[in-house]
Amino acid sequence: MAQDEPNLKRIVAERAVDDHVRDGMTVGLGTGSTSEYAVRRVGELVSGGLRLKCVATSERTANLAHGLGIELFDINDVPHIDVTIDGADEVDPGRQLIKGLGGALLREKIVAAASMTEVIIVDESKVVDKLGVRTPLPVEVVPYGHRKTAYALERKGCKATLREAGGEPFVTDAGNYIYDCKFESIESPFFLESMINVMPGVVENGLFLNTADVVLVSHPDGTVTKIE
Repeated sequence: MAQDEPNLKRIVAERAVDDHVRDGMTVGLGTGSTSEYAVRRVGELVSGGLRLKCVATSERTANLAHGLGIELFDINDVPHIDVTIDGADEVDPGRQLIKGLGGALLREKIVAAASMTEVIIVDESKVVDKLGVRTPLPVEVVPYGHRKTAYALERKGCKATLREAGGEPFVTDAGNYIYDCKFESIESPFFLESMINVMPGVVENGLFLNTADVVLVSHPDGTVTKIE
């Protein structure tokens, strides 16, 4: 029986938590609709007696975790993170990612860099042959001079659209703006990442390259496979 989208997200999220989270670990909690299922599963394990230290990648995730009785720590107060479970907006066959449509790319990248294992959970609709074909690349920028930063981004071959919420610029947890940069496709992600990151005004971009250690993919028949 084919699974609907929420079930696909739940299946892969619970599989990731059950396979990778153990008593005594420090766990990074991702942001987004698929990651929320992982946070809820962590909450179930904590309620059942598992002892975990957790680090949230956004205020949205922190609020959910608090409501589930999960103990959260500041990332500066933990020596390392054993495993982080997070989603992605696109995944290519080499486990390179685009993330950030949930608005938390800066903290997600900081947490990922501090993690011994980064587990990415997606349903099969997020798997692409080449990055940038389906979704825009989020780029977080400082508000000052942000339109000049957008102009510089568009000179790299994209259409840069300021993300809004309620008719106003969307503001990240760090107080920045996000431009969603639509390319026809991203031919050289490592080169593009380096070009974007040196632009004045850019804080971080949504290319997560050589970050994912494990990518789990759920399929409509309810199975979960791994991108090796």
